[in-house]
Parts: sequence; C-alpha cells; structure tokens
Amino acid sequence: MEMLHLRYFVAVAEELNFTAAARRLHMSTPPLSQRIKDLEHEIGHRLFDRSTHHVMLTPAGAALLPIARDVLEQVNSIPWRLREAMRPQRGTVFLGMPAGVHPDLRERVKALAGRVRERFELKRWPGATADLVNAVRDGRLALTLARLPVADPALEQLTVMSERLGAVVPADRFAERDSIALAELTDLPYVASPAEITPAYFDELDRQLSELGVRKRIKLTNTGFGAASEIISCGLAFSISMLDARSPMQGYRVENVTILPFSDFRPRLDTALLWHRERAQGGDLEELVDAARDIFGEPLDI
Repeated sequence: MEMLHLRYFVAVAEELNFTAAARRLHMSTPPLSQRIKDLEHEIGHRLFDRSTHHVMLTPAGAALLPIARDVLEQVNSIPWRLREAMRPQRGTVFLGMPAGVHPDLRERVKALAGRVRERFELKRWPGATADLVNAVRDGRLALTLARLPVADPALEQLTVMSERLGAVVPADRFAERDSIALAELTDLPYVASPAEITPAYFDELDRQLSELGVRKRIKLTNTGFGAASEIISCGLAFSISMLDARSPMQGYRVENVTILPFSDFRPRLDTALLWHRERAQGGDLEELVDAARDIFGEPLDI
C-alpha cells in the first residue's frame, strides 16, 4: 500500500464525489477511480458504494477513514518533528553589562531572559564596554549592552537608551542651586574616571569641555568610579555623570558631592545593544536577536 492511495481515499471520502476529489488532487477522474479500486483490491474490502447519483462510504470505508487520517497526519508532521528533534537543546548564553546600567534597562534585560527562557538561559556578564564588545566579536558573549560610540562593522547595534548627564560638583560650593552653567566651572579642573573603565564617549566629552573653556584636568589611574567623588568632595574638581537619581552611578557619590543639570550644555550618554551580524539572521542567535529587537525596540530616554 502506497501513501498516495491513502491520500486519494481520504480525498474521495471527504468529497463523496470522484470529480471533486480529482480536482482537489490535481488529477483526472479515471486514474483516481482506478487507484481506489487498487486499494480496495489490496485490503480486500469495498470502500465506497458508487452509483450514477451518489458516492457513499461502506462500513469498511467508514472504519478506514480515521485510520487513514491519523497515518497521513503522522506523515505530514515528519518535517516539523524532525526540525524539533534537530534543534539544539536549551543553552546558556551571556549578555555583557557595563557599569552603571540603569534599572529601567535592567528590567528589559529581565524581560528578554523571560521571553527566551525555553530556548536560552540568559546570564549577565560584567565588564568595560571595550572588553564586552571584543567578547561579542570573538563569540564569547552573545549580546552586550555598550556605551556608544562603538565602531565595528562586524557588529549590529540597536540604540536602547539615552541618558542625560549632569555636573558632579562640591555641594557646599553650589548649595541651593538647581542648575549650573559650564562657565561657572572653568576655574575647577575636570576629573574623569580612569580611561580603562570610562566609555569612549567621555574622550569626546573631554574635547568638548576643552573647546568650551574648561582647560584644567586631573588624571586618575588605577582607581575606580568612586575616586573622582573623593576629589570633588574636597572642592578640588568637578566631573560629569548620569543625572537621573535612580542611576547606579549615583551610588559612587560621597559626602559633600551633588549633581546638577547644566543650563547651557546638553551632554548625553547613549547605550546600545550589540550582536554579531553573522550570528543573527539565519545564525544560531536569530531567535534571541529577534526577541531582543522586539523588547528593546523603543529606546528609553532618561
């Protein structure tokens, strides 16, 4: 018995009309009628009562119909069952997290982990932006959040957040102020966190400050993010950091340090989600990247 015989039988049984069944099967009626006769001969039972006016299932035909449908359903399901069997099992992938990721962005990371949990176990991996970008390029990380700018043609990037920056200043010197002009800071040195942990954007920010009249600098090496706050609290310098009170970077502030918005300067730090182009469309991370595009698609403006 061939599978086609069952397909022909089910078509006739559902149409109860040889001409309609033949049309559905894209064949002519005489060959279809002959195939049904061949099937009846092979199984030893008449399947249809035929007359010039009607076609009816015999008891044997009625009994065969659900069996044939079940067999055909099993055969039709072979391609997707094979795809499921060949799919990799749930694997662990890593998403890079630079310092100071805003809690709203963390919520989206959690949402992504929940969306793909049946296929991937998504874990976070900390690091500086440059190191995280390198890890995505060489395949150690699946995705990373990264402070822009990042220039790497092998990687795709989706901007996910833009954060307003403010002036980190000695609180006693600027008491009861709700904003500050850059011109008021030209007598103070600008101090940034060490270059090895600072996003590349701050190099451009340093250049802008110099062009706008802030000439003095204090350079820090082999220290963390909190080192700048220690100098600022003594009234020796100012810095620039995330303005939003919920930013984790606010945790590095110490006594006599406050952060104020600029009245004449609008620095912003943008964050993007990055992945390797070749691993996305048609690659092993296509499902993960598609989910990330959906969840991070509307950038946050803080």
